[in-house]
Amino acid sequence: MAGNGILRGRAHVFGDDVNTDYIISGKYKFRTLDVEELARHCMEDVDPGFSERVRPGDFIVAGGNFGCGSSREQAPLVIKHAGVSAVLARSFARIFFRNAINKGLPAVECDTSGIRAGDELEVDLARGKVKNVTRGYTLEIVPLPAVMMDILAEGGLTDYLRKHGGFKL
Repeated sequence: MAGNGILRGRAHVFGDDVNTDYIISGKYKFRTLDVEELARHCMEDVDPGFSERVRPGDFIVAGGNFGCGSSREQAPLVIKHAGVSAVLARSFARIFFRNAINKGLPAVECDTSGIRAGDELEVDLARGKVKNVTRGYTLEIVPLPAVMMDILAEGGLTDYLRKHGGFKL
């Protein structure tokens, strides 16, 4: 994240209903617990060259129901370790969304229909905006509750709880 809290990177675009087995195939997740090894296979079943093209800070951009399927904590963790700074989607499967925030991966709900592969994006979670630098427009995002922003700021739920010893109410 840039010093001003803005995430910057390129868009890697996927469609609707990207399930957790597409994010990390079962043929890998039952073979090793090494998240760096798993990250080399992120999105492999739907985009075999993804792990070679993704750069630190890039974004996964998808349609609706991203992260559907099995409840696997490895899915958002693998995305994060692949270098992706956030996932932008029209909607998320509920359990994936919760797991993403808990693992420190921003899950951003917005209208992704105008974003194309390779577009340069700037995501400002605090202001609730996504700027498509390539195409010259700005989108509003569904704001995250303050507690989720705090969890993301600490890098995930475990780090948040270690630092605060519980939730600030």
